[in-house]
Amino acid sequence: MKKVKFIYNPHAGEKVILEYIDKIIYMYQKKGFILEPFRISFEFDINETISEMDDTYHHILISGGDGTINQVINSMKNKGLDLPIAILPTGTANDFATLLEIDSDIEKAVEKILTGEFKRIDLGKANEKYFVNVFSCGLFTEVSQKTPSVLKNTFGKLAYYLNGIKEIPHFKKINIKVETDSITFSTSALVFFVFNGKSAGSLKIAYKSKADDGMLDVIIFKNDGLAATFSSVFRFLREEHLDYPEGVVHFKTNRVKFTVLDDINTDIDGEPGPKYPVEIECIQGGLKILGI
Repeated sequence: MKKVKFIYNPHAGEKVILEYIDKIIYMYQKKGFILEPFRISFEFDINETISEMDDTYHHILISGGDGTINQVINSMKNKGLDLPIAILPTGTANDFATLLEIDSDIEKAVEKILTGEFKRIDLGKANEKYFVNVFSCGLFTEVSQKTPSVLKNTFGKLAYYLNGIKEIPHFKKINIKVETDSITFSTSALVFFVFNGKSAGSLKIAYKSKADDGMLDVIIFKNDGLAATFSSVFRFLREEHLDYPEGVVHFKTNRVKFTVLDDINTDIDGEPGPKYPVEIECIQGGLKILGI
């Protein structure tokens, strides 16, 4: 039988994966696969189970949200594994799975994984850390990292709205220098993103982005005063925008460098990101995906 590593987060979202584990094992065994489960917890390091793997494995099945996917891919890439991954979207936001249009019905998602061929999509890299969906810094980063997991699991997208409203009046502007192969400029920002995907916290921000075009979408919310910035941000949150409004910078690139003098946190796929300066690149076709 062909081996598959099954890495699952039992606490992701509403813990729905716990109801389907036996069914998933059954469906895989019927197709000639043997699942090796690994339960994510504080007690066991995900790098330990990945370090035991080699290219005799058919793929890695991941159940969880964007943060879980991020951890698995960083561990894989650091080991030099180029195995396909398959995703069961059981997190709170599931932005990456939404981008790939993976079915939220677990059994349907597994069936598509087991009957399809892998496809290659792009992968982002910020310094030495990889990301599948988004690199961010500023307000959204603060909101994401300060929103308790219990609040995310209970209220989903609403949790980000609530914490976003709370954080805006207290947030300090970010003075950034932006450098690409074709442009260099400095600006003051409230928040900025580099997207391989389209959404963050279930909020569709990079609606022009594609995950297989070899390009990343850079979006900067300029700090043009609290009232103007507040208006722009919430037009996005309420999805009223048909195009990027005044005060929002958008461009595509395969490589960008950010320099920020202040000590401010960054975020990649809901996980803590690297320190500045940050050089970000798009690795075209850097990730194999099953089930899309």
